[in-house]
Amino acid sequence: MKTFASLLLAGTVLATGALAQDAAPEIRMDQALHDRLPEAVKTAGKMISVNNGSFPPYEIVEGDHMTGASADLTDALEKLLGVEIEHETVGGLPALLTGVNSGRYQFAFGPIGDFKSREEANDFVDWVQEYVVFAVKAGNPKGIVSLDTACGTRISVMAGGSAERVINAQSDKCVADGKDAVTVQSYTDQPSSILAVRSNRADAFFSSQAPLTYFVSQANGQLELSGVGEKNGFDSLYQGAVVPKGSDLGPVLLDAIKELQANGTYAAIMKKWGLENNMLAQPGINLGGVIPK
Repeated sequence: MKTFASLLLAGTVLATGALAQDAAPEIRMDQALHDRLPEAVKTAGKMISVNNGSFPPYEIVEGDHMTGASADLTDALEKLLGVEIEHETVGGLPALLTGVNSGRYQFAFGPIGDFKSREEANDFVDWVQEYVVFAVKAGNPKGIVSLDTACGTRISVMAGGSAERVINAQSDKCVADGKDAVTVQSYTDQPSSILAVRSNRADAFFSSQAPLTYFVSQANGQLELSGVGEKNGFDSLYQGAVVPKGSDLGPVLLDAIKELQANGTYAAIMKKWGLENNMLAQPGINLGGVIPK
C-alpha cells in the first residue's frame, strides 16, 4: 500500500509540474457569497469537508494532507467564500453521508454520486459528469467488456457505492441465467480496490471512469480500461458536493462553482488533472437519476 501510494503521489507531482502553465486565475473573496453562508459557518470562520479516502484524481489523501482536483477546487472556494475549509477522512461512503446529514461535517465536496434515493436525506451540488467502467489487467485475460461478461469473475468495488449495488444485481442475474455468480469484493477506498486487481486477487475494479483512468495511467502498463462506451447498468451520471437536506449552504456552493466556471478556475483545474471529459457545462442541485436495481 505504501509503495502504491508513493506511485500515486509521484504521478501527482509529475502532472502538477507538467501543467503548471495552466494555473488558475487569482481569486478574491466574493462578499455577497460570504454573507449568504450559514451563520454558524461565518461565526466559526471555517467549514469541514469530509472525504472517504483517496479518490484520484479528485482526492489523493496522504496522512492528513489532500491533493487532487477536489483539493484545488476547495482551495479556490476557500478564497472565494472567505472561510477556511478543513478536510477530514472517514471510512466508507455510508459514514460520509451520515456525517454530513447529522451536521458533524458541513459538506463533502466529493464528487459523490447523485441519485434520487440519496437526495431523500441530502442535497447534491453537481459539478461532474461521470461514467462507470472496468479496470482490468493488461490484455484483459478474463474478457470483461460489459456487465454480462462479468459472470464467474472477481470484481472489486467501493463499499456502499452505486457500483456495488449494480454488480450485486448483475451477480443475481448471472445465477438466474444459469451462469456462475460474480464474486464481489467490497473495499472502503479506491487504492485498496485497484490494488486487488494489480495483485491478482480480483479480475477487475468496477468504478467511475475518471479515477480508473488515473490509476491505469500510473500502473506502468499493467492495467487497461474496459467497458468504455457501454451503459454498464447506468444512464446519465452526475456527481457533486453533498450537504444536509435543505441546507442554505447548497445554493451558495452552486453559485460559487458557477463563479469559478465563469472566471476560468474550474476549467483550468479540471484540465490540470486530465478531467476534460468530466466537466459539467451547467452545475445544478439534485440532477441525479435512479440507482439501477
